[in-house]
This record gives sequence, structure tokens and C-alpha cells, in this order.
Amino acid sequence: MKVILSRKGFDSANGGIVSPIFEDGAMISMPIPASEDFYTYDDLCYCDSTYRDIIDDLKYKGSTYHCHVDPDLDPCRRKDAVPGWFPAFGQVNAAASYLHNNDISAGDLFLFFGNFHFVERKDGHYRFTRRSGDYYRDNDLQIIWGYLQIGEIISDPEEIRRVFWHPHSADRFNQNKTNVIFRAAEHLSFDDSRSGAGLLSFDEKRVLTLEGAPKATWKMNPVYDTHHIFGNRKNLAKDPSKGIYYAGIWQELCLMESEECTEWARSMIE
Repeated sequence: MKVILSRKGFDSANGGIVSPIFEDGAMISMPIPASEDFYTYDDLCYCDSTYRDIIDDLKYKGSTYHCHVDPDLDPCRRKDAVPGWFPAFGQVNAAASYLHNNDISAGDLFLFFGNFHFVERKDGHYRFTRRSGDYYRDNDLQIIWGYLQIGEIISDPEEIRRVFWHPHSADRFNQNKTNVIFRAAEHLSFDDSRSGAGLLSFDEKRVLTLEGAPKATWKMNPVYDTHHIFGNRKNLAKDPSKGIYYAGIWQELCLMESEECTEWARSMIE
């Protein structure tokens, strides 16, 4: 089983803020803005708030309220149920080619990570926590927030169109020969009590960020260091003996198969 670390959600170029962690530990990876996509932040909900309510409270800096719901892992966030829905993730262009060139196939596992910060609610409005004295509550962090084990890879344009609720079924993606949708397995191959895709709550073990470092500098871990990834990436951390920083604009990082990597990935989900 290959494991792929996949970066998704708000960043400085997409939304301009980080995604929220709520008091109950729930993490919402805010889907990036996309002017032509199917859904808006008003269509998506957490408890008694729409995503638009939340991001407006947190000073959203995007230019549109349409959003790219991908990966699509949670049927409950929409106001209206979608007939035939299943969890899925789409890719296209260089990121899709990277996955194809590294022989990603059914049974391989995506771990989705992104930028997060704890929020609190006061007087009916959300705000980022500051100065609590708790490192994890006071800082922006990169955290693993969801997973999807591949059950099927859908690449035929006609088959992709049938996944009508997913943004990659739209013509602007589906006319691209690299376009692909990864459908989740029914259950995890290593734990059939768990769905093949899902959301994860906050846990310190899922934090990639090295304590005291900028959010994109990760804790040292042999399963994703420069010797155990596919692709020619350099560690540009200020102190490479302590942390890992893979600079640049990238979405997918495929890890080399090993028993250690599999056990680490399982521990992130359990």
C-alpha cells in the first residue's frame, strides 16, 4: 500500500486564511474558492452555521463564494442530500500525472492535510484563538484531517460525468485527458470496521508541524523524509536535522512503501 500526503484546503493564495478547528476537535478543511464550481459556501453547513458564516467571521479574503468541494468526504455538510453520493477525490494536470507516473492504484491511501487554527465562539461569532498559552491552540498548524483509500480509479470521461455532484465531472475538467476521480473503497483494507474514507478530529499525533517552527516545517519522520518519497525534493528547513520543509507549490507527495510507513498511516487514522 502506497501512502500519499495530499495538501488540500485554504492557504494564503486560496481563501487567504487557515481552516478552523472547533472546540469539540472537529476540523473543517475549507474547500478552496473557485468561481465556476457547483457549490457555494452557503450550501455547506457545520452545526447551526453555514461555511460562509464561519469564513466571514474569520475574515475570509477570497473574491468568490463559489467553492471547489474536493476531496468530497462528508455527505452531511450539504444542506440537501445528493442521490447516489459516494466519497471521492479528483485530480488533473501535473498532480494527476505525478500520481499516474508513480503507479497509484486501488488499495493505495490518501492522507489529506492542510492549514488549521483553533477557533472559539464569542457573542455568536467565531474567531481564531490567541494567547491562551497552549502551543496547539495559539498557532497555525499543518494537520492531517481526512483520508481516502482508493477503491476505484475513474478515468473514462463518460463514467466521470455520472459522478455529477463532483467538480471534476464538469466539462472544464473532463475535457482534459489527465482528469481522474478516485472513488473510495467501501471499507479500509486494514480495518473493515471503518469506512474507506472519512474525516478525522484534532489530535496532536496528526499535527505535522514541528513545534516552534513555521507551519510548513514538519517534524522529522523517516516515512516522509527525502530518502523515502517519490520525486526530487530537497529539504529546505532552516535546521534539516530537526525538521522537513518541502518548498514550492505542490499537492501530492507519494511515500515509499514500507511496513513502517503503513503502520504510521494506520496510526494517523486510528
